Amino acid sequence: MDDVIEAKTEDEDEDQATPTAEPARAVPKRRRLWLIIAAIVLLAAAVGGYLLVVRAGYSSLFTPASPSAPPAETEAETYVDVPPITVNLRVPGGQARFLKLRFMIVAGQAEQADAIRARLPILLDALQPFLRELRPEDLNGSAAVFRIKEEMMVRARAIYGDGVVRDLLIQDLVQQ
Repeated sequence: MDDVIEAKTEDEDEDQATPTAEPARAVPKRRRLWLIIAAIVLLAAAVGGYLLVVRAGYSSLFTPASPSAPPAETEAETYVDVPPITVNLRVPGGQARFLKLRFMIVAGQAEQADAIRARLPILLDALQPFLRELRPEDLNGSAAVFRIKEEMMVRARAIYGDGVVRDLLIQDLVQQ
C-alpha cells in the first residue's frame, strides 16, 4: 500500500510542478495608453457619425427609397439663351488676350423667363467688370469654371432676386 500512496504523491508533485497554462504577460503602460486613446477616438467617431446622420438630416441618405413610389413630377425647365460676351483679360505687359463666354440661364419657373429676358442687359452690365478683371491664370484648371459660375450666380441673384435664376449653364469659355 505504501507503494500506491507514494506513486500518487509523486504524480501529484509532477502536476503541481508543471503548470498547465502560461501566466498572462502584463501589458506595458505605453501600449495600454495607446489602446485607451484608440478607444476614445473610435467613440468620438461613432458619436460624430451619429450627430451627422441623425441631427444634421442626412438620415435620408441611408433609408432606401421605396420602389413603389411614383417618381416626382418635375417642371419643364426653361432656358434663356444669352448672347456671347467677349471681354479683354487683364494681362501684364500689354498683350491682347480675350475671353469669349457663352452661357444660358435656367429660369426658376417658366413664367419668369420673360422677366429674365427683360433684365438681361442689366445682368450683362454687371458681369462685364468681373470678367474684365480676370487674368489668364484665373482660368486655369477645372475649379476655375466653378468659381466663375459661382460669381456669375451671385451677380444674377443680386439683379433678379432669389428663386428667379435656378442655374447658369456655361456652354463655352474660350481664352484667345
